[in-house]
Amino acid sequence: MNRRSVLRAGAGLLAGGGALALPPAPLAVAATSAAAAGPTDGWTQTSFTYSWQKPWNLDLSDRHSYSGGVHRMWVYATDEPFEEGSSTDPRTEMRWKVDYTTGDHMWDADVYLPSGTDGASFVQILRSVHPSGTPATDIMLNVYDTGGGTVRRYDGTVLKTGAYDTWFNVKIAHQASSGTGTVKVYFDDSLVLTVADRGPATRYFKNGVYDHGSGRAEARFRNLTYWTR
Repeated sequence: MNRRSVLRAGAGLLAGGGALALPPAPLAVAATSAAAAGPTDGWTQTSFTYSWQKPWNLDLSDRHSYSGGVHRMWVYATDEPFEEGSSTDPRTEMRWKVDYTTGDHMWDADVYLPSGTDGASFVQILRSVHPSGTPATDIMLNVYDTGGGTVRRYDGTVLKTGAYDTWFNVKIAHQASSGTGTVKVYFDDSLVLTVADRGPATRYFKNGVYDHGSGRAEARFRNLTYWTR
């Protein structure tokens, strides 16, 4: 019996003094699905400052420009290091002035890597104070001139191909502790890598272009953001 027939029957029963319990109307149930947590959920955007590292004998404007919210940094393999007498490779980098030993810290930016940039680091966590015999970095992301631009952890694990000439978002979240911590890397908010850090240290983030290859290397950055929790 459909609902209309039930109502007609009920009207007749009520007219004769009877009682009818009608079936309850169906409840509207909203289809809900929990949204997947984003990499920054539960984190707090935090202010930060930075200083510059660039070939010691050049002005910053010789290797950096800023326009339309975009930092553009480049360097040549033949450039001088950032300090006179240093044996390190040439670089043009932002050195984030947010040194830390423990806690949760995240570097976040949109990155653009022009084609031809080969063997250059574009973001890293540098261990400025670390026990003797331990590495100088917890992680470096490098780009190589293969596969349309291949991003690797150091020169090993492939994290992305087709990286040249397009903007993509990069987040590096470091859960640092007094023992061994964890580093997570996200591209466009998708987790692409989880690794252990290199043990206790004082460290900070750097981004730019640190050239381990040959020729000219360049990287661009926008929407630079620092998160903590």
